[in-house]
Amino acid sequence: MTARILIIEDEALVAMELRFVLEDLGHEVVGTAADARSARALAAETEVDLALVDIHLSDGATGIELGRELGQVSGITILFMTANPGMVRDGVAGTIGVLTKPTDERAVQKAVDYALRRRKGVPVDYAPPELQLFG
Repeated sequence: MTARILIIEDEALVAMELRFVLEDLGHEVVGTAADARSARALAAETEVDLALVDIHLSDGATGIELGRELGQVSGITILFMTANPGMVRDGVAGTIGVLTKPTDERAVQKAVDYALRRRKGVPVDYAPPELQLFG
């Protein structure tokens, strides 16, 4: 199951590594954004199935609101990726869950696969243990 994925991450090396992992899995990375403004522009310009969103971007802790907006308004499936999962402990409307950084290629693969299956309405028995789901 391939998808068009937007990476919203302000650390260039992390974004580049995610891009390589996702492309190796057969996904199309439609772009990377380091701040909320750039992410909104990319989401408006192209079709996006899934966005991997860091909470702390170059313009501050804007990722939470951005994820909520892209999930609820734009219909993009949202997975947060952050070293501070406690910031979204209570969940964020319109989003699936959070993957704690640092993470590895296998965890990213499992979390992305889970999110895409949910997006397509394919039954999933359980979430990968690395992914903390929101209610």
